[in-house]
Amino acid sequence: MPGSMKTLADWLSHAERLHPKNIELGLDRVRAVAQRLGLSFDCPVITVAGTNGKGSTCAMLESILTHAGYRAAVFTSPHLVRFEERLRLSGEAVDGTELARHFETVEQGRGDVALTYFEFTTLAILLCIAASKPDVAILEVGLGGRLDAVNIVDADCAVITSIDLDHMDYLGPDRESIGFEKAGVMRAGRPAVVSDPVPPQSVIDHANAIGADLWLVGRDFNVSGDKQQWGWSGRGRRYSGLAYPALRGANQLVNAAGVLAALESLRQRLPVTAQAVRNGLAMVELPGRFQIVPGEPTLVLDVAHNPHAVAALAENLDAMGFYPTTHAVFGVMADKDVAPMFARIGPMIDRWYFTDLATDRAAKADDLLARWQAQNTRSDVAGSVHASPMEALQAAIDRADPTDRIVVFGSFFTVGGVLEHGTPRLRARHLSPGS
Repeated sequence: MPGSMKTLADWLSHAERLHPKNIELGLDRVRAVAQRLGLSFDCPVITVAGTNGKGSTCAMLESILTHAGYRAAVFTSPHLVRFEERLRLSGEAVDGTELARHFETVEQGRGDVALTYFEFTTLAILLCIAASKPDVAILEVGLGGRLDAVNIVDADCAVITSIDLDHMDYLGPDRESIGFEKAGVMRAGRPAVVSDPVPPQSVIDHANAIGADLWLVGRDFNVSGDKQQWGWSGRGRRYSGLAYPALRGANQLVNAAGVLAALESLRQRLPVTAQAVRNGLAMVELPGRFQIVPGEPTLVLDVAHNPHAVAALAENLDAMGFYPTTHAVFGVMADKDVAPMFARIGPMIDRWYFTDLATDRAAKADDLLARWQAQNTRSDVAGSVHASPMEALQAAIDRADPTDRIVVFGSFFTVGGVLEHGTPRLRARHLSPGS
């Protein structure tokens, strides 16, 4: 046992040093340690996989179930500012001291098994969830599904959100390969809800092959609506006159539809009232998902970090109305395909502020600037580089007029970097007192 391990920070540093690779997919190591530790759950478990929309789906499930009176445990990753955000118990981030005790248990139980950072931390969080005895556990899959550490838990219901191209080095070159990896979270005879309206055939084929209870949009559940309200109908229940989810963006209705299907599939074990659904959707919160912070200029925060998510962000920005100038703070991991992102959102951005991030896996701001310049065709746009998201944001504030908007997007590190000391409330320089 490492003698110096006292705080959560100590344990996180230790977990980072345990394995030579940041990511090594496969369940053998993590399953062996979990069995040694006797990890098991006494409550229904919902697993959420997919490319985009996982965090929003988890937040809506949590909000509705909490309004229905259940104690929910929610594991999501990555975090924006503090590691403790990865586990919410009854709506609150877990206490770091409490979590550190479970890190110690994992360390004692792993023996000579080398776990990656994600595997080590996932086991500690799962142990913490089991010990807290919640009424329901909601688990977001980290990467893929079939070989992700979260998949050692047999979910009572699996939700698969939108599937698109991301992490292709690990998951395969196209939607069919990636869909097969995501489908690995399904279990025979148990509900598998696919909220992607046009899922890869590989997802449907895998569900049929293992005998999962597959729920598909247009077949097992449907949505309808107008500008004021929307409705949902499933196999045995319908909701009408629902307010749109409090999470902004056109894509959130797709996520909400899958959430209601998941809850319908578990109705025997986790009954929820129509009022809990209404209140849960109306009051759900999740930082960094098309989060609009009022101020002068307006601030938009979004963790869109792949082409599909950036396309959704561009649509949502377009629907916001007119702003004289849109400034963008952007930082992202080095393995991301930025060309289609620039192509999609570029026409809306009038000034770019590229930022370095506090991780070795991030693309350098200089490289992002060069890649943007290589495909930029507009003569009226400028770009600059900055050492951190906060410095980039400050540079944008210094240049912006009160009626402009600033969009901070890309990696969780980018958005988290500007949220480190709380949510910024912007006041343009010539609006501050005494100016």
